[in-house]
This record gives sequence, structure tokens and C-alpha cells, in this order.
Amino acid sequence: MKFLRAVSILLFAITACEASKAAPTQTSINASARPNLYACEGCDAIYERKPESLSAHAIIAPPLEPGERMIIDGTVFQTDGITPAPDIVVYIWQTNADGLYANGSDESALSRQHGRLRGWIKTGADGRYSFETIKPAPYPNDTIPAHVHPAVLEPGRRPYYIDDVVFSGEFGVTDVYRKAAENRGGNGIISLQREAGIWRARRDIILERHP
Repeated sequence: MKFLRAVSILLFAITACEASKAAPTQTSINASARPNLYACEGCDAIYERKPESLSAHAIIAPPLEPGERMIIDGTVFQTDGITPAPDIVVYIWQTNADGLYANGSDESALSRQHGRLRGWIKTGADGRYSFETIKPAPYPNDTIPAHVHPAVLEPGRRPYYIDDVVFSGEFGVTDVYRKAAENRGGNGIISLQREAGIWRARRDIILERHP
């Protein structure tokens, strides 16, 4: 009996552990709306593409863009962190391999400000999204980690930014950085894995509650 009870406890612990890996933690889900949710410099660029023209995958950096290729994918969830969210537009902009927002077009002021490496994605019914790009470099003055900026637009809502995508174990992603993270849209600190010469990582997004 003692042996069977020990086995049962072990199986329960393993199941609980696996469940905790699959579901977002409570600290990644906001219980209330942020008062400054819509304070979002640069988010108006999200309107520069019509949602009906977008798909769930975007190529941010063309194949000949200098830098290491990188693919980030994930699922956008409703505020419960469980239900996939369809028709969500995600706008991405980032630095190039020199840490610069360079070579933007004359399409708009934000296009010039955000540089060439930017794109738009709209989730399908499964909430999935992905984008192919290059791994950004930190700013030349090395003040903050290398990062990718994401902003989110929900149907009938105003856009807002979520935590930058940054890379675990790399420059600037310290314990201090982790503690200061707001977890907007869930945890933005991702772990890159090298597969067939391409960096890959997952960044799930949990939609914010609205005021």
C-alpha cells in the first residue's frame, strides 16, 4: 500500500508539473486593466496596413538582409490565457544587425522612424502567428538588450504595446531587467534555439484587459 501511495503521489506531481508548463502562470495574466494601457508611442503604424490584407505569417527581413536568420512564432490568447484569439493584428519593428532602425521608406513618418525591418501579422482562428526576420543587435551605445518591438490591435479597440521580445542569457537580460518587466502581453523574455542554422523561439501573447 505504501508503494502504491508513493507511486500515486509521484504521478500526481509529474502531472501537475506538466500542467504548469502548458498553462500561463498567474503572474503572466493581468487581473485588471492598466491605467496607461494606451500610452503607446509609435503604435499608430499598426493602421498602415488593412487587416483584411494580412496573414498569420510575415517576412520582416528579406532573405539577403545581413544578420542571423530568426523565426519567432506563438499563439495570441484571450485575457484568460487559454482561449486562442482570432483576428488580432500584431505589428513588429526592430533594429538591424548594426543595432539601427535604418532605411525606412517615405511611406510615413513612422516608417522612416522604425526603419525597414517592420511588418504586420493577423492571427487566424487558432490564434497562431509567426514572423521570419534577422536577430536584432543592441543599440550601438549598448544601453538596453537587443529587442523586437510588438504592438497589438484587437478588433474595435485601440492599439497598445506589449513587452519587448528580448533574449534570455544575452546582454542586458539581467535579474534586474527580469524583475522590472511589466509582463504586458505575457512574458517577453524568450529562449532561442538553433535549428538548421536558424534561431527559433516562441513568444505567446496574452491580451491585456481594457479600461
